Amino acid sequence: MRKGGAATPAKGGGAKKKGSTTFTIDCSKPVEDKIMDIASLEKFLQERIKVGGKAGALGDAVTVVREKSKITISSADSDFSKRYLKYLTKKYLKKHNVRDWLRVIAANKERNVYELRYFNIAENEGEDEE
Repeated sequence: MRKGGAATPAKGGGAKKKGSTTFTIDCSKPVEDKIMDIASLEKFLQERIKVGGKAGALGDAVTVVREKSKITISSADSDFSKRYLKYLTKKYLKKHNVRDWLRVIAANKERNVYELRYFNIAENEGEDEE
């Protein structure tokens, strides 16, 4: 008996399906508290998102739209990753020195939504009372 088993054909085939993906960043809590400016985040994303290895050259492939306290990123390519969007958002927070207070979390309800939330400091204070 060999380890690893016999070579079996992969399920699903090799072709990726082409479709558009839409991601949303919900900045409602920090914007209400006036900690950050959503217009600067929108501009940052437009300048930093790479398409074809070039930053800022979005063209028709990626669109960044701001609606009140939410930013919606639509991509015609299916290879645009949600993780890349989280990376860029964290980079923006670090640049504006609010990374210590805010974190980027995927919303429970929907898969394509990130939320900016405050760190929960109150739960760490109760541990000292043993």
